[in-house]
Amino acid sequence: MKQSIKIAFCGVVSALGVVLMLFQGMAPIASIAVPALVGCLLIPVVAEAGLAWAFGTYGATAALTLLLAPDREAALIYLLFFGYYPALYAVLGRIPQKPLRYGAKLLVFNLAAVAEALLALFLLGIPIESLSFFGDFTPVVLLLLANAVFLIYDFALEGLIAMYFQRLHRRVSRILKGK
Repeated sequence: MKQSIKIAFCGVVSALGVVLMLFQGMAPIASIAVPALVGCLLIPVVAEAGLAWAFGTYGATAALTLLLAPDREAALIYLLFFGYYPALYAVLGRIPQKPLRYGAKLLVFNLAAVAEALLALFLLGIPIESLSFFGDFTPVVLLLLANAVFLIYDFALEGLIAMYFQRLHRRVSRILKGK
């Protein structure tokens, strides 16, 4: 694929991601769902242009999202995890042993989740009192629940990637090659 086509393709994907992030303030659940959806836009970029282009697309989308998105917490969630994870998924997928692969995935997720929580509390000023519905165990309970949701997300992402390669990869590849 020519460089100019890769640039245009990644630019369109990045622009679509930013537009979706601008609309995420329409529903409360969108603070997590939209960053996850926007991250999935990297699947075709990884497949068609490669990992370096996918991380570049993530960087451009993340920078514009941080500047333009109205919901700073959603932008932080995108920046710290959902934005790069579909590209990182390809890297972590190369780990041959399944327990090590899932251990690495959970480590990345937990580091991102803790960083997001700390930044949301101290940088965005979210009151800590809003996170006390389970008492002193709230952080542990939320992290355990988040890990369960992450495993579901990871499984869903695997299915989306498989579906992309089964149904769309040949068509998109032909379009990008101009055939």
